[in-house]
Amino acid sequence: MSLRGDVCVVTGACGFLGKRLVRLLLEEEETAEIRLLDKHVPQQVLQSLEDCRGGTKLSAFEGDIRDSDFVRKACRGATNVFHTASMIDVLESVEYSEIYGVNVKGTQLLLEACLHENVMSFIYTSTIEVVGPNPRGDPMVNGTEDTVYDSRLTLSYSKTKKEAEDRTLQANGQLLQNGGRLATCSLRPAYIFGEGCRFLLGHMTDGIRKGNVLNRLSAREALVNPVYVGNVAFAHLQAARSLKEPQKRDTVGGKFYFITDDTPHLSYADFNYCMMSPLGFSVQDKLQMPLRIFYIVIFFLEALCMLLRPFIRIVPPMNRQLLTLLNTTFTFSYQKAKRDLGYFPKYSWEEARRRTLDWLASQLPQQRETLQSN
Repeated sequence: MSLRGDVCVVTGACGFLGKRLVRLLLEEEETAEIRLLDKHVPQQVLQSLEDCRGGTKLSAFEGDIRDSDFVRKACRGATNVFHTASMIDVLESVEYSEIYGVNVKGTQLLLEACLHENVMSFIYTSTIEVVGPNPRGDPMVNGTEDTVYDSRLTLSYSKTKKEAEDRTLQANGQLLQNGGRLATCSLRPAYIFGEGCRFLLGHMTDGIRKGNVLNRLSAREALVNPVYVGNVAFAHLQAARSLKEPQKRDTVGGKFYFITDDTPHLSYADFNYCMMSPLGFSVQDKLQMPLRIFYIVIFFLEALCMLLRPFIRIVPPMNRQLLTLLNTTFTFSYQKAKRDLGYFPKYSWEEARRRTLDWLASQLPQQRETLQSN
């Protein structure tokens, strides 16, 4: 099913995934309009899309998704909303009220705007972190949407993303002003990598500081399956096509889907090494200390920061839940998305790695120069 003639809203349109999704919509569909919704939409972003814009109108909507009037305006006359915007915080550095406001309240306001403005489809970008890992570090191996897992979420990011996802799925089938019904679904990608990934860039920068040696904060046996940004964008497009197709709308509506691809299962540290070894980087052979001792050290560091909080707010560089996430096998299957959405990895692992490596290589001189000047 084509999105030809549709009006699509992409929240977080200038972000890592949002930009890739907008470009994919322009390359594969003949939509009437794409509305780029973000806090700020630089002119160069719009200019960079001119080569594939065709007859599609590109509109910039600058504002805050916590502003109900703004999101109502952005959704007026729209057909589909791709909600990729969120506040990501794994260090607990952001006040809970702030992250809740963006991740939960912003999502709720968008859903309400869809109902008032007769938007037919809403695709939410969730994360595998709404599942876990739990504080015990129970592993997940090729998990599916039906796998039972004892989820005990502790990070504000995970909890707010889960609440926003729940609200999205509960809104499926709600009545629109024109008598139609809203269809929603949620996509749960694994760790997303690719050109523009700030986490990969951060790991590279840390490696440069240490003489081209990448940190090892995850054990070799803690396997995860990262997913390429181009494939995640394609999953969003397939979800929108499925929600538009009458035969699939009832099947997909109200459901969540894990999104992975054929990237090899590696630990986070070994994945970073796999990406950057051609650029001359090595990786630490083992964890800086035994994992059990690492947890104890982090526990006392968190306790100290908590004691100091009435006087000064200090955010530790690591917390126990992040350490658990980095050291727990957590892998998922994309077979249900393949079956229901027609999703498949549009980009092979070899192409995804090449594209990401080329981007990292282009960033390397600037990163070295910046660090030297500091």
